[in-house]
Amino acid sequence: MRGRIAIFTNRDARFRWGEQHMAVYNVQKRGSEVMFPGLLLALIAGALIGLQNMFNSKVNERAGSWATTAMVLGMGSLTSLILGLMIEGKQMLDLQNMKPWYWISGLIGVGVVICLMEGIRRLGPTFAISIVMISQLGFALLWDSQGWLGLDKVPFTPKQLIGVLVIVGGIIVFKFGGRRRGRVSSYMN
Repeated sequence: MRGRIAIFTNRDARFRWGEQHMAVYNVQKRGSEVMFPGLLLALIAGALIGLQNMFNSKVNERAGSWATTAMVLGMGSLTSLILGLMIEGKQMLDLQNMKPWYWISGLIGVGVVICLMEGIRRLGPTFAISIVMISQLGFALLWDSQGWLGLDKVPFTPKQLIGVLVIVGGIIVFKFGGRRRGRVSSYMN
């Protein structure tokens, strides 16, 4: 990520819960102060997404897609509201500078949960999540390179293309590479 990001910090760039001072930190330096916590949080998010998808698919088996989506997003909204008010206070609800079309994010969330649950049901968890990762990465690169949705325009490089192709190749090998072994071993028995 190039440019600047805004993070809640005190003056010496350490994060504190509830701190209301905004500081801008230049990410281009990629110092350990920014990189390590970012990597750790991304790893935790990935684990939580995988865990949530497993729970969602089990709830979906009993309750159906729409009930599961309502429950997941409803509980998430309530929990976010409570924690946000505890951590940030009423300032959390100060949305003066937000563009009106950002409000559709919740509607997009409905599509995310429904599509993911159905994808997991039809493809299995690992393959469905792999396809989601490819899609996320591909669209993030597209939006970054075009500067869409208010993002800073970042040039699309051959390295990025190679990275995406390696991931796609890995998923293809993962999904279809083991089938031959299964068939060969079944002939041997």
